[in-house]
Amino acid sequence: MDLIVNSSLVIVSKELKWRFSKATGPGGQNINKNDTSVELIYNLKDSPLISHITKKRLLEKLKNRLKNGSLIVSAKEKRSQFQNRKLALEKMADILREGLNSPAKERKKTNPTLAAKNRRIQSKKYRGLLKKKRQDSNLVNE
Repeated sequence: MDLIVNSSLVIVSKELKWRFSKATGPGGQNINKNDTSVELIYNLKDSPLISHITKKRLLEKLKNRLKNGSLIVSAKEKRSQFQNRKLALEKMADILREGLNSPAKERKKTNPTLAAKNRRIQSKKYRGLLKKKRQDSNLVNE
């Protein structure tokens, strides 16, 4: 099964490694006798399929998810190995798509305009006047 990340990146099945083990959770006797838990491993660092620039971006963005340059995704939610394999492929594709997204532009810091400063000061003065009126009316009532 090839992994289609997007229109420009398709990872062939020989680049992916699968590991299977017995899963925990629902499944009855099937869990005890079949290896339904799936781990999908993709060696990102040594992959010849990805260009140097793309690989650099992925390694930087996914550095917290990588182990020795490999991206490892596990799936054990479903009861059958086939369903868990499909789920692991989907998870891997989502992670790689997220890593390929270009970083958001950083906000350029600006100073407040003169008008904005004046509005802020006017609202503070108005609030202060309201409080002052309340104090004066409290003295009259006592």
